[in-house]
Amino acid sequence: MIRNAFPLLALGALGLAGALHGGTAHAADCATTVEATDTMQFSTATIAVPASCDAFEVTLKHVGKLPKNVMGHNIVVGRSADLAGINSDGMAAGLDNDYVKPGDARVVAHSAVIGGGETTTFSIPVSALAQGESYGFICSFPGHAGIMKGSVVLAD
Repeated sequence: MIRNAFPLLALGALGLAGALHGGTAHAADCATTVEATDTMQFSTATIAVPASCDAFEVTLKHVGKLPKNVMGHNIVVGRSADLAGINSDGMAAGLDNDYVKPGDARVVAHSAVIGGGETTTFSIPVSALAQGESYGFICSFPGHAGIMKGSVVLAD
């Protein structure tokens, strides 16, 4: 009987240790990686953001080879109804502004524009996302948003 109790005690101790150290599984749930290619594709059509996170970290990895001035990619998050305007104003803002209009209040979060082989990370403030609202993401590099787009879902 003592032999059978040891694995349960060990598992209980491991669970307590995980809880005391902040629970790495919870931290992993508050982040994702999205890849972008030279053929104007994102690796996902949906970014699920748990409502329990304070901030949700998104890493954008450009797995292509072309430079950012030729085939750059970014991720811009906003309300679905605002994305066309965000994109239009972003194109006018230019590469120096990561194709995002400076101070655009419609933008929830955005990454830098990166080229082939580069990676960047940005954070979505979860408190800026409202339950029941429709959000999306686009690449605002000129001509990309029609293909490179998806939804951002606030998950319970």
